[in-house]
Amino acid sequence: MYRQMVDSNDRAAERGMERQMLEPENRYYGGTIDPTTGVAWVNHTTGTPTDMCFWGAAISNPDSKYYRDEALLERLRLASEFVLRQQHSDGSISPGWTNYHSPPDTAFVVVGYSQLYQLLSQQDWAPLKPVLDNMRLFLERTIPTMLTGGCHTPNHRWVLCAALGFLHEIFGIEAAVQRAEQWLAEGIDITPDGEWTERSNGIYNAVSDIMLIHAARLLGRPELLEPVRLNLRMMVYLVHPSGEIVTDYSGRQDLGSIHDLSSYYLPYAILAKLDADPIFAGMAAWADSTLTDPGVCSVNALVRLLLEPELQQTEGTTDALPDQYEVMLNEHFARENYVNQMDNAGHHGRISHSRMHTDFGAPVARIRDGETSVTVMTEVPPFFALRHGKVRLLAVQLSSYFNPGYVPMQHMTRLSQGYQLTGEQKKGYYGPVPTADLPASAASPISPWYLLPHQTRALTHEQTFRVGADVLQTESGWAIHLTGEEPQDIMMQLSFVFGDEGELSCEDGIETSDGSILWKGGKLRYSCGEDWLEMDGGEMGHLAATVREAKMPEKCKVVLVNFMTPFDKTIQITLSPSLAKKG
Repeated sequence: MYRQMVDSNDRAAERGMERQMLEPENRYYGGTIDPTTGVAWVNHTTGTPTDMCFWGAAISNPDSKYYRDEALLERLRLASEFVLRQQHSDGSISPGWTNYHSPPDTAFVVVGYSQLYQLLSQQDWAPLKPVLDNMRLFLERTIPTMLTGGCHTPNHRWVLCAALGFLHEIFGIEAAVQRAEQWLAEGIDITPDGEWTERSNGIYNAVSDIMLIHAARLLGRPELLEPVRLNLRMMVYLVHPSGEIVTDYSGRQDLGSIHDLSSYYLPYAILAKLDADPIFAGMAAWADSTLTDPGVCSVNALVRLLLEPELQQTEGTTDALPDQYEVMLNEHFARENYVNQMDNAGHHGRISHSRMHTDFGAPVARIRDGETSVTVMTEVPPFFALRHGKVRLLAVQLSSYFNPGYVPMQHMTRLSQGYQLTGEQKKGYYGPVPTADLPASAASPISPWYLLPHQTRALTHEQTFRVGADVLQTESGWAIHLTGEEPQDIMMQLSFVFGDEGELSCEDGIETSDGSILWKGGKLRYSCGEDWLEMDGGEMGHLAATVREAKMPEKCKVVLVNFMTPFDKTIQITLSPSLAKKG
């Protein structure tokens, strides 16, 4: 495990060398070019600090072929000068995406840069001094931003706490601890089943986990490890057999995209060593198998392993991990009680530069049977997803013309052989503004719509649309039973989104202009290698190829079933027998 990480770090170091700008006249002199944008950045992912971590870990490690390599040290010095030049006068950095002069993105860099600085400081090698001086100056300049800066999202608070903890450790600044305590005083945003606010299994769960691990150590707050343990236990059930993380219901940008366990390596390895937990050790081993390099600046695993050599001895096996389970996350979480308290919070449901994440704690069911992996979920466009060997049914989604777009399921209850989901939407109209509430502009030659007090209008003709979906396990696979009654004559569309890598065949269907299949009837089969699933239940109750506001993903194979309200409809899904439910 450790030896492979050293080798992969050396390879990553070499890739960084190929991308470093070494022409003094170049605006990015000393920086490393992000291959996606062609620009050198100072950020914790695609930026120069990440390559500096690869180089610094190699230079510091006797097991690396670049140990105390003076040519690489010169590159590191140039990079540290580039980072200083790019730092704003207020001490912050702009990462190159939407955030500018960003305290949280600066904090991500501080967390990674601090660990590299500490590792290099241990080397007792005089030629490192210019690099260390530059790095220390960068960190020192960030202090005002870290002591005063705010955040956008829930996980940013824990990143800021970790960064403040490192600045306290390096510079002895008590104000850093006091600022971290202000963030921690807001309380921890996790359900008893281990779900963070952002429901981001692919990205931000692991961010919150590792940052609170750092904060617990640096701030002397061991109780901060408890929510980390909750999340790491939850994640045992949120990985497909292939190692792909369940992202179908994320509240962030990893929604529906492919992520592996690599970012969870450090949290699992650290807690496995601390708790002597074989499940955590097994998950660390699984995560380690997905690492192509030690990771980005803020979570570089090799830097941490060199700072804590005892972690190099973490041993585990995936044999300890369950491959047969059925769990319903947040089944007993009193989510509605929390949501109903929003009116008392005073923000009236509005927040700038972020979102409320009211889907926090919505129930999710996970079923695993060997190589078959199923997710049933609420409060997102898809309500069902399935992996069966190489077969990937990425999403089953219901959309309508009632409130044009997807109809999210809001409630889930257990059935003897599956789950019952229900969703409700309302849509109405609004009367005239009462005369007494009209502004002066209403009587002027121009009366802008946006100056009218719309909150005073009376609601009229409100309609309620309710749908239900029973997701039931059968002997040969799964059945989806959909119901909906009023209002009548609503055009409905059920979409099945498959991975583009498989083959799709349909007995009776029409291809749309964008390549989707309108499934009229007969059998529909999707196969990938020797694995397949087959479906019954096609229908063409109308000819609409799309529903407004219900955008389909790209690079996927999409099958559409069209019907009208009222409906009482069943889709049968049969799985290839070699991987079907075990007796």
